[in-house]
Amino acid sequence: MSDIDDVVLPLPPSVPRVKPNAFTRWLGRSILRLGGWRLVGALPDIPRLVLIGAPHSSNWDGVWGFAAKIALGLDVRILGKRQLFWWPLGPILRKLGVIEVDRAAAQGVVEQAAALIHSADRFWYGLAPEGTRKHVDRWKTGFWKIAKAANVPVLPAYFHYPDKIIGFGPVFELGDDMAADIARIQRWYAPWRGKNRDVVQPVS
Repeated sequence: MSDIDDVVLPLPPSVPRVKPNAFTRWLGRSILRLGGWRLVGALPDIPRLVLIGAPHSSNWDGVWGFAAKIALGLDVRILGKRQLFWWPLGPILRKLGVIEVDRAAAQGVVEQAAALIHSADRFWYGLAPEGTRKHVDRWKTGFWKIAKAANVPVLPAYFHYPDKIIGFGPVFELGDDMAADIARIQRWYAPWRGKNRDVVQPVS
């Protein structure tokens, strides 16, 4: 089982962070430590980006992911549909970094997310590219479109259940070929195993 000091990574100066809170950071570290999880890799010194997490195959991904987020003191924002923000769930979601989004608005989700990234000096936007815990033949393209519209790179994070690792990979700069970019990122995910399945690999 990991020592509590081994489950955190340093935050570079430009990375968005939440207001320091010793209790929540202790709680996040304790959850990871008790679960036997550790964090590996390095966070890039980049103020604005899109962070993706995969393979996403279990509700437990959210538990470990949020534990890592609060253990690090990392401010990663996630969009949630407006219908989720009823009392008392709404204040809890906002505290966890979930931002209310209107899916029926004339301005689409991609445009709303890109505008949020543009409007802040520091903003990390997170989502699961598979869009569901179920098997999918291909990833949803929203993360690529948001990153492209906001002119920011993509940072991949992964869950590797056999070794209980949450890892951060290299930053991916996007080109103009969406399919090629997504296939390139999916291939990078090849070694990592989710709780119930691997990432679907693109057809060569």
